[in-house]
Amino acid sequence: MSTYAKRERLLLADLLETEGPDAPTLCEGWRTRDLAAHVVVRERRPDAAGGLLIKQLGARLDRVMAEFADKPYEELIQLIRTGPPRFSPFSLKQVDEASNTVEFYVHTEDVRRARPDWTPRELDPVFQDALWSRLERTARLTGRGAATGLVLRRPDGQTAVAHRGTPVVTVTGEPSELLLFAYGRQNVADVELEGDKDAIAKLHESKQLGI
Repeated sequence: MSTYAKRERLLLADLLETEGPDAPTLCEGWRTRDLAAHVVVRERRPDAAGGLLIKQLGARLDRVMAEFADKPYEELIQLIRTGPPRFSPFSLKQVDEASNTVEFYVHTEDVRRARPDWTPRELDPVFQDALWSRLERTARLTGRGAATGLVLRRPDGQTAVAHRGTPVVTVTGEPSELLLFAYGRQNVADVELEGDKDAIAKLHESKQLGI
């Protein structure tokens, strides 16, 4: 089995270390320290991480996130590098690959593309296929809040319907860029949009994309 999650984990850790604790990210209100704390809490504190999905647990998540953000930044980076403890489901390779490949890729780009001088990463075709496979499975989930119909299309013509409705906007790009668009990073995704002009504007400004 591929180990893309492990590779993306190390890339993210290296980037966070290089940028330091106070660099900007694409996550609204978060600096790099906050993003690092999020990654660690998600893997190591399942009692709090539920707040990512369950609104009623949000206050607890915020408290635990603040506690981790107060830790030495170097410690957070090391916890990301070493990965989750054995009791965590993320310690299982299959779970890690399924859950963290996209997580770490997106957050790496959250840091990279927050810089004014960012340039796209060169990704190999096999990794692009892996990202597409994950995007196909989650397209309906990430697109459920879209204000229009939404179709994601690769340059080779493969498509995934993210949201049914009219008018329809078709977003074309490499899987890595489509993934960023579907996860709410519309303004930095290198994609082309086709459809009704007003619908495209709505979709670009939507804050409802993503999980």
